[in-house]
Amino acid sequence: MSKIFYAKLALTNIKKNGKTYFPYIFAAISTIMMFYVMHFISINDGLNNMSGGDSLKIILYLGNYVIGLFSIIFLFYTNSFLIKRRKNEIGLYNILGMEKRHIARVMIWETFFVGISTIVIGLLSGILISKLMFLVLLKILGFEVPLGFIISKPSITITVILFGLIFILTLLNNLRQIHLSKPVELLKGGQVGEKEPKTKWIMTIIGIVCLSAGYYIALTTESPLTAIYLFFVAVILVIVGTYSLFTAGSIALLKILRKNKKFYYKTNNFINVSGMIYRMKQNAVGLSNICILSTCVLVMISTTVSLYIGMEDVLRTRYPRNIAVKVENASKDMEEKLDSMIIEEAEKHNITIKDIIKYRSIEVPMFQKNNSFSLANRDIGNYSDISLLNIMPLESYNSQENKSINLEDNEVLLYAFRGEIKEDTVNILGNDFKIKEKLENFTVEGIFSAMATNSYYIVVRDTETIEKLFSNTYIYGEKFENLSYYYAFDVEGEAKDEIALTYSLADKISEASLSGYAEGAEESRESFFALYGGLFFLGLFLGFLFIMATVLIMYYKQVSEGYDDKQRFEIMQKVGLSKEEVKKSIKSQVLMVFFLPLLMAIIHIAFAFKVITKLLAVLNLTNVTLFALCTVGTILVFAVFYGIVYSLTARVYYKLVS
Repeated sequence: MSKIFYAKLALTNIKKNGKTYFPYIFAAISTIMMFYVMHFISINDGLNNMSGGDSLKIILYLGNYVIGLFSIIFLFYTNSFLIKRRKNEIGLYNILGMEKRHIARVMIWETFFVGISTIVIGLLSGILISKLMFLVLLKILGFEVPLGFIISKPSITITVILFGLIFILTLLNNLRQIHLSKPVELLKGGQVGEKEPKTKWIMTIIGIVCLSAGYYIALTTESPLTAIYLFFVAVILVIVGTYSLFTAGSIALLKILRKNKKFYYKTNNFINVSGMIYRMKQNAVGLSNICILSTCVLVMISTTVSLYIGMEDVLRTRYPRNIAVKVENASKDMEEKLDSMIIEEAEKHNITIKDIIKYRSIEVPMFQKNNSFSLANRDIGNYSDISLLNIMPLESYNSQENKSINLEDNEVLLYAFRGEIKEDTVNILGNDFKIKEKLENFTVEGIFSAMATNSYYIVVRDTETIEKLFSNTYIYGEKFENLSYYYAFDVEGEAKDEIALTYSLADKISEASLSGYAEGAEESRESFFALYGGLFFLGLFLGFLFIMATVLIMYYKQVSEGYDDKQRFEIMQKVGLSKEEVKKSIKSQVLMVFFLPLLMAIIHIAFAFKVITKLLAVLNLTNVTLFALCTVGTILVFAVFYGIVYSLTARVYYKLVS
């Protein structure tokens, strides 16, 4: 047989199997296009000139890895649907005399045609919309939009190499399956799994334990620092639990229902339970994937949208005052000089200062165990034990808050910004203090809100108390001498003057060789927009990718269901059920199967809500109401979209069944 014959047969096969091949081709084109676009944006030189461009590049580089890894898993997974549906056809070729090496040649040509066409179309699509996506990103960030059109050769090269390797690996996997299968097995490949599935109690228990452990971590985690470490542990546990429960737990539950004779021996229940047992065996992995992907979409879109919408809240949380100045190890004389310097520089820049907050304190990282704080290593359990203490004399607190509180030598006031001390006493470096009052409100240093550790403000009687606590102590590698001085204020004036004042104050601190900083909301605004706008863009981008994957998996599930239910449909009619009864029964089963992942995804989000708010707090978003509204809105929109996709793919299913 000539080589042209194999090529023609390959093209005929692709066309003949259009229902399964064309969605796969569309998915491949989309992932190639999206990978090229993300890589193109991440290496675009225009980002180097932006404030916060470095942070944005890191986010977009991360997007490259996520899309690349997702493409490998997703295309392998969808390819498995193709090979399963085509095993019967390949087995027939084998029975009719075509050797496996000939079949291999046909499959090589099929992969070649699909690979070349998808890579070319995907790259052309990516090149056409890459500039548009870059403009969208800059619009989201509020930056100026540069003109010009660029084709990225490095992006084209990496895209071709990555997806070329993916297609080669899927081909090798397909050839492996054909080589190891007997002709009879290939002929029955589409019907594999018709035996009643066994109850896997161990996997069911593992699923329950993993899911419970993941939910427990999500509900009990209080510290944002702990949330960062444990969130990914909880995610892995929930993923393992989801797969286990869909694979084994669902079958175990259905078999328990089957043993209940009063429930089982009713026409509708009998048909539904029996049918669902077989459905769950064949669809468990696909349904688990839909559930996990749906959860990812809901989490990404709700969090990134809330961060972007709540940008002003984020800025105000991070910068309680428009401008803040802090100098370490500041003497009383230095304090007076700083006050004069700030007022003088503000006048130079036509800025009016108001709502001033200033106090002296010492910031110390310590290891916390319950109500005890120590610099020693003996009580360290893990990094979540690290806390920040900001200790200030009563004089500074009374001046700042306009109060006249009195304290004894062993008394303190406590404000827990993050974390909790349940006891009525606190021990600092072996010294016990009675907590006279746990403060409800306190003007927190802005930089504290950006830290993930537990943070406490402690007010002691006087400066001498602090000196006794930390005499001969090294903090951040330097011996303690004086308290730090914090001066923050709001301003009246134009944004450009506010930015100029912030830079000027920073320069003055540097010129005086002082250890400290000057920071401002307006000066950092572009950097924040670059970070959160980049996250918003990436969330929408990956959200679209995962939605496309969900749609394709749902489509393939409907096609698989259609082929399988066609025979069941005929058998059920032969045993006496009317056509309408059979249709009603199968429809209820399909509805249950396809909406179960959405329900599970919503449950996952509900349990994860608390830990996600902790993570958002690290990113300075403390507006829980905003996040809750964004989450509910995302769920409602996604549920409507999910229903529309189901109804469209269900048409394919009913065509195959009838």
